[in-house]
Amino acid sequence: MLFQKGSAGYPYWLPSLAVLASLISLTPPARGAEAVQFTATRVWPSTLYTRLTFESSTLPHYRYFMLASPHRLVIDIDDFGLSPVLHKLSQQVRATDPFISKIRVAKFDTKTLRIVVDLKQPVRADIFNLKPVANFQHRLVVDLYPKLKGDNDPLSLFLANTPSIHSPFKPGTPSGQPAPFIVMIDPGHGGEDPGAHGLHNTLEKNVVLHIAQRLKKLIDKQPGMAAVMTRSDDHFVPLAMRVAKAQQQKATIFVSIHADAVANRQARGASVFTLSTRGATSAAARFLATSQNQSDLIGGVSRSGDSYLDSTLLELIQHQTLHDSAILGSAVLKQLHKINPLHKSRVERAGFAVLKAPNIPSILVETAFISHPEEERKLRTARYQQQVAEAILAGIQRYKAKHDEP
Repeated sequence: MLFQKGSAGYPYWLPSLAVLASLISLTPPARGAEAVQFTATRVWPSTLYTRLTFESSTLPHYRYFMLASPHRLVIDIDDFGLSPVLHKLSQQVRATDPFISKIRVAKFDTKTLRIVVDLKQPVRADIFNLKPVANFQHRLVVDLYPKLKGDNDPLSLFLANTPSIHSPFKPGTPSGQPAPFIVMIDPGHGGEDPGAHGLHNTLEKNVVLHIAQRLKKLIDKQPGMAAVMTRSDDHFVPLAMRVAKAQQQKATIFVSIHADAVANRQARGASVFTLSTRGATSAAARFLATSQNQSDLIGGVSRSGDSYLDSTLLELIQHQTLHDSAILGSAVLKQLHKINPLHKSRVERAGFAVLKAPNIPSILVETAFISHPEEERKLRTARYQQQVAEAILAGIQRYKAKHDEP
């Protein structure tokens, strides 16, 4: 029975309700195996690990196993169908990926979707689900690490595979010589966690990485100073691991770089924050700390992340560390004021998880509001990125001068 459309685009003949009911009853039900599909896939390679992300509207139920000769990871997913994004998955694998050579996807049987990851070397696979958060739906996350002896949890693998600092300093400090001044630079967010974004889709994770890279070059040119970065490319690093890397490298100070965003697009200016153990100094500081601390939920930390955070970071923060953090923050804030208006004229405090190294003075620098149209434009330019890096360096040097005093 054909329906014809009238001039307005609607059918001018409509069947009775009884006829409609009979038509509906004759419609075959959708096959369950094809009812759910992955809507997005992403591959995040780095020198430390590679992450695969599969996003869908429904929580996927999966099983996996490893094969050798050649090395492969096989993931079976129940009641999921093939989708166009899966056919393009292998195209996302880079030739420079240290772990993955290619990815193959097919239906293993009528109810099982099989994903085969061909590997370049033996790996430790950490696979887990993430609940919907921010703009993400359910995610199945596959993290591939170099395989080490023993049963290492993922966060320990970060440390085990982090290269030592490349600096001019030799082990040990001669008597009478100041200890090397090592700056741990932390570009916020990364990988699966994009951070904030501007009207023109400028991503915070990219802007702050560029600023951090410029700052590292400046610091490494200074006598008696060297810089290390928590990440040097576009991959996600858990908040606890950023702190642990600073401790591993015996950093003198810790500088986390961000670009702020709020609903009010008139808000603008640079800010500097330190850790507070007694609440935030303002509602804005509290809101920012809460949003930044959600990074692990967005970027994705497996079940071992929380226990590592609990055992490593829940220590009493030394009074002297907080005091030195405030001095460092004030020095950097004064230099930022020379290149951009300040959002707040004083260093603010809030409970930032990334600033919780017990013995390392730590600050979080909000370089500008990426949500402000003019400041977003500035953040995209090499000129302003360099100005921010130079301002942070100048503040660090002022702090170092006091740090080196007897």
